[in-house]
Amino acid sequence: MHLAFFNNWDPADFTSQALELFRFQFTHNALYRRYAETLGVNPAAVARLEDIPFLPVSFFKTHAVKTTDFIPETVFTSSGTTGMVSSRHEVKDLELYKASFRAAFEQFYGPIRDWCIIGLLPSYLERTSSSLVVMVHDLIEQSGHPQSGFYLYEHEALHGVLQQLEARGQKTLLIGVTFALLDFAEKYSMSLRHTVIMETGGMKGRRRELIRGELHAFLSGRLGVETIHAEYGMTELLSQAYSPGQGLFTCPSWMRMLVRTEDDPLEVRMQGEGILNVIDLANRWSCAFLATDDVGRIFPDGRFEVSGRVDNSDIRGCSLLVA
Repeated sequence: MHLAFFNNWDPADFTSQALELFRFQFTHNALYRRYAETLGVNPAAVARLEDIPFLPVSFFKTHAVKTTDFIPETVFTSSGTTGMVSSRHEVKDLELYKASFRAAFEQFYGPIRDWCIIGLLPSYLERTSSSLVVMVHDLIEQSGHPQSGFYLYEHEALHGVLQQLEARGQKTLLIGVTFALLDFAEKYSMSLRHTVIMETGGMKGRRRELIRGELHAFLSGRLGVETIHAEYGMTELLSQAYSPGQGLFTCPSWMRMLVRTEDDPLEVRMQGEGILNVIDLANRWSCAFLATDDVGRIFPDGRFEVSGRVDNSDIRGCSLLVA
């Protein structure tokens, strides 16, 4: 049922679906309603996407963000550094999350079964509540390829598997946390013609931060790929945007980015520079309208880039690098 919804999604319905979901969440999410009322928002006057109030993601650190009352099937938590308060996303329906990321992956990369999926996510595998691990684990299973799987620090074994897959011309996705991809690329130089390298961000304090151009140039040079792909996601969302290179992201058709000014959070636009807001229609049972701490730009065609984070905001464990 869920997968059919995402696969049959009509982008022309986005605004009407978003406004309908706003009214539903205003009615059934007490926290969101109180926040909107504090801002003086009259739900009857909300007629555009720009009029919708966007809940700061920081509320996931201090409150249970839930639409209707339910016992969560699972709880995703963020991977903040020591001493930081983690975000908690109480997920009512795990199958909804799976349907969202499966449909998004296939929207951008084609059938999952065409791919060998390899996850290089050591820091995330060491936790039990990572939404990223749930996603990659499911993609591994959905691929059905015998060499799909996770790697922790077995770089030599990973190198050997990638060589075998390349020799057979197998389409392969190597999705990894940034520091782990850098560790692997420092040890091995390869010529990967059938492999997509996708970084999820995150140095975890283990390495010197690199600007995106420097990072991607190093990985491309060492691993022999033309571009480095990237994933934009967070604990508080159930959908992801993808970049095929140059740090330019495209949302799946049920997700959209807007931008707000730093001085006035209620001044929201469909394009331009500022702080990013996100609408994720998969977030039906938490909050679909979130004000992130990411600074960026939205282009006229809807693609977006992330250039940094708001001053004094927590450093997100899987945040993207400064452009």
